[in-house]
Amino acid sequence: MEEQRVGSFRFLIDFSQPLYEQVLNQVRSSIAKGEIEMGSKMPSVRDLAQELRMNPNTVMRAYQELERDGLTEKRRGLGTYVTSSGERINSFREQLARTYIDQFLGQMSSLGLSWEDVQQYISSKQSGDDRKGGERA
Repeated sequence: MEEQRVGSFRFLIDFSQPLYEQVLNQVRSSIAKGEIEMGSKMPSVRDLAQELRMNPNTVMRAYQELERDGLTEKRRGLGTYVTSSGERINSFREQLARTYIDQFLGQMSSLGLSWEDVQQYISSKQSGDDRKGGERA
């Protein structure tokens, strides 16, 4: 993986993975975590593509998806900005959390674990004991 900085934005790029998804997911995550401030200006498509050594169409596609998510907005003649709506960002963060939880629970279910098993694993992890249910060897 290669870390790239573009202005105040930081990207970890793995050229063996789809670039569009990496840009999209990293910007989404940074906005949701508050690492990118509300209302801040995004790098231009051309600048970001050049700095990350990507096709501008790849970056444009990610920017279009961010706009559809409501996380960014275009300002005619000024560029693309992160939304100023804290409500929209919080809503997206909750949606992202639900997606991660659904994926996690789906994976646990595919392992044949019950909800009680999952709770035990989580509880033991929180208490610093990585063994199921805190059982001692």
